[in-house]
Amino acid sequence: MPNPTLSVLDYLIIGTVLFINLYFGLRYARKQQTTELYFAAKGRVPAWAIGMSLLATLISSVTFLGYPSEGYSSNWILLVQGLMVPIILLGTIWFIVPLYRKVIGLSTYEYFEKRFGRFARYYSSIAFVLRQFSSMGTVFFLLAVALTNMTGADTFYIIVIVGLIIITVNLLGGIEAVIWLDVFQGFMLFASGILCVTVIIFSVKGGLPEILDIASANGRTGFGPYDLDFTKLTFIVMVINGAFYAIQKYGTDQTVVQRYLTAKTDKAAIKASILGISLTVPVWALFMFIGTALFVYYKQQPLPPTLRPDAVFPYFIMTRFPTGVVGFILAAMISAAICSLSADLNSLAAVGLEDFYKKARPARTDKEYLTVSKLIVVFSGVIAILIGAIYLQAGNEGVLGIVFTLYAIFSGGIVGIFLLGIFSARANKEGVNIAIVVCILFTAYAFLTSTKIGYGDNKRLLLDMGIYNFTHHKLMLGVYSHLIVIGVGYIASLFFPKPVLDTNLLYSGWRNASRSSSKEETSTSRKFDAMGKL
Repeated sequence: MPNPTLSVLDYLIIGTVLFINLYFGLRYARKQQTTELYFAAKGRVPAWAIGMSLLATLISSVTFLGYPSEGYSSNWILLVQGLMVPIILLGTIWFIVPLYRKVIGLSTYEYFEKRFGRFARYYSSIAFVLRQFSSMGTVFFLLAVALTNMTGADTFYIIVIVGLIIITVNLLGGIEAVIWLDVFQGFMLFASGILCVTVIIFSVKGGLPEILDIASANGRTGFGPYDLDFTKLTFIVMVINGAFYAIQKYGTDQTVVQRYLTAKTDKAAIKASILGISLTVPVWALFMFIGTALFVYYKQQPLPPTLRPDAVFPYFIMTRFPTGVVGFILAAMISAAICSLSADLNSLAAVGLEDFYKKARPARTDKEYLTVSKLIVVFSGVIAILIGAIYLQAGNEGVLGIVFTLYAIFSGGIVGIFLLGIFSARANKEGVNIAIVVCILFTAYAFLTSTKIGYGDNKRLLLDMGIYNFTHHKLMLGVYSHLIVIGVGYIASLFFPKPVLDTNLLYSGWRNASRSSSKEETSTSRKFDAMGKL
């Protein structure tokens, strides 16, 4: 990476965008007088803005830097997970949204308690918290390293400054500020992504046809390998993992479910979800293609030999773009991280309040709960900053690979519990509790017998059980944990009485209600037709 060459104009643009981020916090500060407003905005946000917010929640520094890195060094196999999301979402979002809007107050994991008791709620809630902190640390780390390489600033101080901005925005403006900030960032992201890919395409001799030809000839296109092999990263592994990821993200993740609650109606929430994912997948594909195009560009141009794949895109930005444009792109990158982390922080506070504080201190005033919510925001923000700092010591594995692996480990059967809850009226609390214990034991075994520690050639497994080690790819670990919960949970439930359930907790309840509503509308329509004829 060459010496940093940011100009005064670049710094002014970055400073302006950071100020705009803070402005959104100040803009909505006076409205945050209750916990309902602070976490759900009381239905004041239009569907299109929630859709943009979902886009920004799912887009971060990982997208901005991780996807180009993977596109540069490999083919598009890691994109398969994202491509599975709309396929799964279109078949499930119709009943997931009404279910949550009808049966929970704020925390996603309230559903798990109503369906399977407190143990299921705390297990899923703690898994979410661990996953969020891991993910936030990764975003902090990736952003800080990239900015250090591009500006020469100290990595740790970048993490601290960005962290303080995120905490401030959340403290002042709550979820409403986060959503409108997401809208602003969404437009910046599209503009910067399209700008980058356009410049790269026109920089390659031969343009787009040459990019596709050279990329294809060098194994940078396609989604293979297509072997039916679960021990390595294959297309089928990503398809299966992507299907569960889609359900986990849109069916059990607080950051997404909380957006459902901010919409005015069920229909608006569904519309927002479809809009969000219809925007997100093209953005993922766009940034993956940037990596592919960069691979072809640097086949034609010299590249410093020691440059790592995750530093190639920042190198291109710093060496190919003029003054001012560099500042705009860096500002978009920082803003993407701020938006994603802000949503994470707000959802962590919501879960901390609903799942833990209110359980420990019920029937307190809303004012106390609001104060505690803001304290949780500060506490969680500081923890995330520290984790980001610790991640500075991380190894050189691809960041996207790390994120997906963390998702697989900390998913811990959550999707299995959710699917069992909505599709099986026979599954009960006792059966699912047994399944969770079995799932924890399996996850521990698989993780310990497949994870190596140490340096250089002295790496060794945490637990070596010889031929009984877990040898499948780590992305399958999460899949197996869900399947274990579904299988063990259902079979174990047969040994205990069938539960008496609120039908609103089940898919069958939603289906029957929809059919009744449809018949009623048809009947009413016929009556009006008959009256019109008379």
